[in-house]
Amino acid sequence: MSNTAVPIHPIAKGSLVKLWGGVAIVAAVAGALAWAGTAKAVGQSCSASLMLPAGNGVAAAETTAAGLVFQTRKAGQGASPTDQDIALISYKGTLANGTEFDANQQVPMPVAGSIPGFSEALKMMARGGSYRLCIPASLGYGAQAVGPIPANSVLVFDVDLHDFRSQAEVQMMQQMMQRQQQAAGAAGGATPR
Repeated sequence: MSNTAVPIHPIAKGSLVKLWGGVAIVAAVAGALAWAGTAKAVGQSCSASLMLPAGNGVAAAETTAAGLVFQTRKAGQGASPTDQDIALISYKGTLANGTEFDANQQVPMPVAGSIPGFSEALKMMARGGSYRLCIPASLGYGAQAVGPIPANSVLVFDVDLHDFRSQAEVQMMQQMMQRQQQAAGAAGGATPR
């Protein structure tokens, strides 16, 4: 049996340094890209600075499994709305930089008809309660820009839940109001003799 010897050519002086230098540059670039991606992702999530300081009746911020961050400013009482309910709320919505994009007083809102983070929050609230919400982009409008809200925006809401009713109750109330208006119109149209 014979052994075949393969000659190993000597490596030129400085080649190992160049090889390891190239590996270091690739690692540095990969690290910078990972850091930039993390910074972008953190910018799309809720931070403690967006929440109110705990104390004086304001609870510490809590985070749900989905990523919604909420604070109870004033606890409500009783049951919470469900997806089948319409909530009567007052709210103010701002971007993470404090820019207000919407506000309403005593507006009806279908619980299941809002963005996922807002819907999740409504189902945790109780009548008469006041809450601070921080909704990450993934539970808001995501990568879609909507009106004054840029894509990938974190949304901060201050919400008061005044009351809620089932959709069936609201429809029945609307029908009663329509009947009253029709009756008033018919009575007003008659000419006295």
